[in-house]
Order: sequence, then C-alpha cells, then structure tokens
Amino acid sequence: MDLSNFVPSVDWIKNYNRDWLKGDISAGLTVGVMLIPQGMAYAMLAGLPPINGLYAVTLPLAIYAILGTSRQLAVGPVAMVSLLTATGVGAIAEVGTEAFLTLAIALSLIVGVIQLALGLFRLGFLVNLLSHPVISGFTSAAALIIGLSQLKHLLGISLQRSHHVHEILLAAAERVSETNVYTLGIGLLGVALIIGAKRVNKAIPGPLLAVVFGILAVVLMNLEGQGVKIVGEVPSGLPSLSFPSFSWAQIQALIPTALTISLVGFMESIAVAKAVHKKHKDYEVVPNKELIALGLANLGGAVVQAYPVTGGFSRTAVNDQAGAKTGLASLISAGLIVLTLLFLTPLFYSLPQAILASVIMVAVFGLIDWKEAKHLWFVHRSDFWMLTTTFFATLTLGIEQGIGAGVLLSIAVHIYRSMRPHLAVLGKIPGTDAFRNVDRFTNAEEVPETLIVRFDGQLYFANLSYFQAQLNALVEEKKELKTVIINAEGISAVDSSAMHEVHNFVETQHSKGINVVFAGLIGPVRDLFTKDGLISLIGPSNFYLSVPDAVKGASITQQNTSDHAIQANE
Repeated sequence: MDLSNFVPSVDWIKNYNRDWLKGDISAGLTVGVMLIPQGMAYAMLAGLPPINGLYAVTLPLAIYAILGTSRQLAVGPVAMVSLLTATGVGAIAEVGTEAFLTLAIALSLIVGVIQLALGLFRLGFLVNLLSHPVISGFTSAAALIIGLSQLKHLLGISLQRSHHVHEILLAAAERVSETNVYTLGIGLLGVALIIGAKRVNKAIPGPLLAVVFGILAVVLMNLEGQGVKIVGEVPSGLPSLSFPSFSWAQIQALIPTALTISLVGFMESIAVAKAVHKKHKDYEVVPNKELIALGLANLGGAVVQAYPVTGGFSRTAVNDQAGAKTGLASLISAGLIVLTLLFLTPLFYSLPQAILASVIMVAVFGLIDWKEAKHLWFVHRSDFWMLTTTFFATLTLGIEQGIGAGVLLSIAVHIYRSMRPHLAVLGKIPGTDAFRNVDRFTNAEEVPETLIVRFDGQLYFANLSYFQAQLNALVEEKKELKTVIINAEGISAVDSSAMHEVHNFVETQHSKGINVVFAGLIGPVRDLFTKDGLISLIGPSNFYLSVPDAVKGASITQQNTSDHAIQANE
C-alpha cells in the first residue's frame, strides 16, 4: 500500500530537494506575514473577534499542507466564506454574542463533515453545478456587498449590518455627514499602500505595511482620542482544543449555509489550485482528495475555535511567486502565526479597524469581473444573461439566495439547451466525400431523393418532441424522398421513450416506401438498438460506419428498387 495515496505530503517529503528549501522558507514567511492582517480582517468581516481569524490559519493550514494535493495552495479565511458565515450565522444569533461565536465554530465542523463526506464518496463533480457565468456573476455581486459592507469602518460611522447593497448605500448616504476624517484618511492611505506595494512587487506584504502604518499613526498622533476605532485587546496564547457544543435544531438551521460554503469554498479552492498547477507539472491536483483535505482542515479548525476556511486567490499567488515548492511553505506560515499568537498579539492593540477594512476592500474589488460580462455579451449572449441574473439576484435577494438562484438557472438553461439540440441537414461538398450543414456551406449539395440529417445530442424524453417535429417537417418538405439517412455520431445516448418513437418513425416511413438508414451509430447506442429489436426492424444492412458509406449504400438500394420496379412493369 502506497501511503502517499492517502497522505500526499509523503511524496514530496521523500523526494525533497534541498534547492527547494530557500523558496519554501521565503514563501512561508511572506505568506505568514500576509496572513496576520488578512486573518484578522476576514474575521471582522465574518462578525467574529480578530483572534479567531488568526486561529483559522494555524491547524487548518498545517492539516491542508500535509493532506492537500496542491503544493502551493494557501488555506485560510477568505472574503466570500467570511460573508457567508456572517449571513448564515447572523440569521440565528446576534453578531458579537457568545452564541454567534459558538455557531460560527460549529459551522466549521459541519462544513468539514460535508466536504469530507463528498470527498470520500467521490462527489466532487457536484461543484460542476456552478457554471462559470453563475460563479462570475455571484462573485462580482458578493465582492460589491463585501466591499461596501466595510464603509462603516472606512468612514468611522455606525451602520446596521446588511447584505443588500441598496440598504448599505442608503444608510451610508444618510450618515455620511458623521464621517470621521481621521478614520477616512487612515483607511484611504491604507488602500494606497496596499495597491502601491502590489504594483511594485506582488511579493511585498502590502497589508502588513498598512497595519504597521495604521498602528504607528494611532500611537504617535493619539488618534484614538480623535474617535478612530481600534481593534483593542487581542488575546495572546494558543486556543484551547475542544469541539463546540450545539443542538440538533442549530445544526438544521446551519446546514443550508454549510452546504453553500462547502461547494463555493471547494469551487474557489480547486480553481486556484488548478490555475497554479499549470506552472508545476511535478504533481497532480486530485479534486476528491482536495475535498478530503479541506474537510479535515475545517474539522481541525473547529477544534481550535476557527470558522470555515478554504484556498485563497491572493495568498496562493503570493505563495507561488515567493518560491513555494512544497507544503513546507504552509507549515512555516502556520508556525509564524503560532509565534504571533504566543508573543506578538499585544502589538495589535492600536490597529485601526479602518486598516482592516482597507485590506478587505482591496482584496474583494479585484474580484469584480467586468471583462467577463463584456466578453459574454459579444460571444455568448445567453450566458451573459445568466451572469447578469445571478449578479442582480445576489445583490437584491442575498448571498445564499443568489447562489441558489444561479444554480437553478444553470440547471434550467442546461435542460432547455438539451431539449433543443442542434439538428442540421447535410449536403455533399463537390469534389470531396465530406458532408456538411447546407445552411453553413452554401456549396454543399443535397443528394437527390435522399434526406441526410445530423442530430447533435442525446435523444431522450425531454427533446423527443422537438426531434420528431423537426424531422417530420424535413421529411414533408423533401419531394420524391426515398431514403432518410440519420447521422447518429452525435447521439451519445437514447432512453426507452426515444427508442419507442424511433420504432414509430421507421414504421411510418416504411409504410410510405421510404427507407431509414443510420450512419456512425456508436457502440452503446447500437447495443440498445439490438436489445430493443430496432436493428431487426431497420435491417442490419442499413447501418453504416459513415455518411459517405450510407449514401453509397442507399444509392445501390434505390437503384435495385428501381430495377425491380422496371422488371415488374415489363
């Protein structure tokens, strides 16, 4: 038994190259430094004390480093999951209470169980329910909601929590006159520092520079006395190891949020892992193993009082650019956070909340995907409307309802498209044996007394009426028709309803003296035809490997039929 199949880190540990060590150490320290402000900022977004954000990048990060198949993915709190946590837990407990914290930790446990189960049962394909336009629309809308939710910290005003953009903007407009100019100044300078550092070199920890600037500004200029809100006391030391206590009723209330986080978190994580993997061909990213690793990371997070985590875009990119070659980089990052918890938390007492808001806003506004919307408008209009619908559903209905609407829309569009697959009439390109769609190739010539059609999709009960109507209309239009050739290369599957109607169609055409021929029928469908008796009804000689063969065979059959008719008349 190969242990590396269950613990992927065994592979890179056994084959570790000393040349990798410098990059791993550099990346580990860089990402570790980056995780300190990020963890605290995202915890604040989730409605939790900043310390719980730091807890979320200790054991969960280490567990993924050992069990994950990606060697560069950096796991921890992310903006999307933080907002989903705030939304889901906030619906059943008041933000800032002990009950809210307990349920957020319980949510990590439930997410861990769901992801672990999905991985063990190889159900990673479920993430495919989230199509790219839906994800783009949902992410863009959520980024707007997340960014605007930080206005109260950036402006230094009091606003009620809301996950609807119009409510946030209206409330902010009403109280904009109460803006604390010192808070706003610190926040804007924090944004400028983070963006400026990224433009100089993406490996520079801009968020940490902003944190240092904010703390120094508050201490040296006594800005706390000017109304600038600070983080305050951050507990030092490591968290106690224990599972949260909760009731069955609370589990039921959290399950919709946990399912959403499980799928959205995995989608984000696997997308990042695959994107980074393109640069590294010495390992393989395995989706179901990723689910198991993320599930166990979230279970570990629940033990150390963390809320749900997943792989993040920005820190993974930094991890890769800083030279990470293996999971050792993440282990070093986790170790740095542990040292911070043990010795450095008092340094964050004077950290302005506006700086944490600037960290969040810079991170999420980069997720608004205007380019994709513009691209789909010109390339695929139906996908553009899918993106737009999900975007506005998320903005107006809320985060969970938005992603739910997007999934339902994806399924509905898929079903609609499968109900109306492409059907083409084929003609022969002069001087060749190629047969192409006569609507696209104007020089394609239809074969006399023969109708050749190609159906591009599986044939089943939902598209049967469309197939029948299209085919019957084409048969009626064709004059002096003797043969119908169905190019079945694109028919990947048929169900019992479809085979029943094929029976009817063949019998109806035979009664009119029209022969029905199939070309390119794939093996599994041919097996079903055999079991159902269609091969016998149609005739074994009326099945060909290609359209040219079918046309030649039909021509011979038509000639023989014509000869027999002449002989009969004589």
